Amino acid sequence: MATDPLLRQGPDSTDLVLRAGPDGPAWNALTSAGPALFTPLALGVPTLLVAFWMALAGARASTVFVVVGVIAGLEYLIGWLALAFSRARDILRVEFAPAGVPASLRLVRAAGPDDWLPVKTLREVRLTHKVVEPYQGDSKPAVSTLALELGLRGVRERLALPFGGDSERLADALEALLGPAGVLVELRTERSTRDRPQPNSGWTSGGSASAGSGGG
Repeated sequence: MATDPLLRQGPDSTDLVLRAGPDGPAWNALTSAGPALFTPLALGVPTLLVAFWMALAGARASTVFVVVGVIAGLEYLIGWLALAFSRARDILRVEFAPAGVPASLRLVRAAGPDDWLPVKTLREVRLTHKVVEPYQGDSKPAVSTLALELGLRGVRERLALPFGGDSERLADALEALLGPAGVLVELRTERSTRDRPQPNSGWTSGGSASAGSGGG
């Protein structure tokens, strides 16, 4: 049944894999630990202002270092928790069971799977394939993204991800999988051309004016 790389058919379910990787609270916390290191860097200016103020007040260098270290540690902890909570709802995959003609589905998020729901609670699947192509002479490659919208239980789940596959093939595979359950699968393709950088007209006009005045 699964005829697209994003659809992986196993013995018990067919999975629409949107992001690779394990799931669960522990894994979500671990994967958020690294990016959270940027939080103290982003808040470096106010931290340095605190250190500068303490130095002006006559505090010892060791005291300043300890206070700055504590502040940076708190910033890292807050950033870690905020990032972990924000990523907890990210959808990694959608599981349809049983594999052949699904009767149930569940969303698997970064923090773990949701409860199983009847497949008929999924009213529609909308796919929007956006391709931004290079202009003539542009050395940068085309950028392709896929926006997925799930009309589920009166709530719409939306996400976008890089996509280098065949959107029509994916839509056909989803329709073959979900069509018997009455789920509408809709595909829309949007193509555009990347804007060509505009020359610095102000600099050019300024140079022309200067040359003209010099000639006079």
